[in-house]
Amino acid sequence: MACPPLLSTPMRHFLEVAQAGSVHRAATRLFVAPSAVSRQIAKLEDGLGTPLFERQSRGMVLTAAGQRLAGHLRHVVLDAEQVLDQVRHLGRQSAARVRVCCTEGFASGFMPAFMQAFMADTPGSQIELLVGSPDEVAGWVLRGDADIGLKYAVAPEPGLRVAHAAQAPVMAVMAPDHPLAGRSVVTLPEVVGYPLLVGSQGMTARQLFDLACSARGLRYTPVFVSNFSSVMLPLLRSPQVLLSGLLTVHHLLSAGQAVVRPFDEPVLTQRRLLVLALEGRTLSGPVAACIERMIDFVGRHSGEPAAPASAAGPLRAGPDAATPQG
Repeated sequence: MACPPLLSTPMRHFLEVAQAGSVHRAATRLFVAPSAVSRQIAKLEDGLGTPLFERQSRGMVLTAAGQRLAGHLRHVVLDAEQVLDQVRHLGRQSAARVRVCCTEGFASGFMPAFMQAFMADTPGSQIELLVGSPDEVAGWVLRGDADIGLKYAVAPEPGLRVAHAAQAPVMAVMAPDHPLAGRSVVTLPEVVGYPLLVGSQGMTARQLFDLACSARGLRYTPVFVSNFSSVMLPLLRSPQVLLSGLLTVHHLLSAGQAVVRPFDEPVLTQRRLLVLALEGRTLSGPVAACIERMIDFVGRHSGEPAAPASAAGPLRAGPDAATPQG
């Protein structure tokens, strides 16, 4: 997140240190000497009468007061960027910029289809896409590096507002000629008897599958492990089984190249698909429109009806909520 010039120097230096976790890294990003950054932090702490950082051997760690100030400043920066964009483009056509981030499972099939549909519906729109791990997606939205996040999750996301949540069970994906393809539901003992393609241990599908197997005393040895599902999808051949969510393989199902079967296992239903935004942020018109379009697209491609924003409240669009020109 780049700090706009509307912030004072002490505030800009504070926010950079909070994001970098180090005075030296912040100084490098700001193109100033580390001593200058330290002076600005000390000046800010003296003015507020409270320490904002704990100086530790591993770097600068925010205190409770520092966390409160950093969260507020991130909202200020995002709102300032939004206003500056409106001022720069006032009176002339401009691209409606929307920054989206997602986990890798959505990047190969779902996201290209969604972006194509959104850009067709919104002429002049500009989408920036970041792809990373579940933790990276949450971090990008929290820091304001992305407006919208799309990920699977098995736990709440502090500081983020859930614009939409849908059940996203872990499924068994297989070739149409697989011996289990004729079944309506599959069991864990059946599936672990086949060669398995699984995600790395940090991925939600793998976490839940390992938990379910452990609870039932089952062991398995995968034939292929990767944190990149786009590599595994082309490898899928009978009798192999891939663990995945429906949206990740939707393009393969549509092409008749694979089938999915649910597990007869409650643990594997404890995952949700989340569309995320920063808690408390007023969304620009293009961002709010993109979220609504994404919710609809998720519903139509997952077989579930589109749902409104969660109980956290309706999407709040800013004063530029009208459809942008372009």
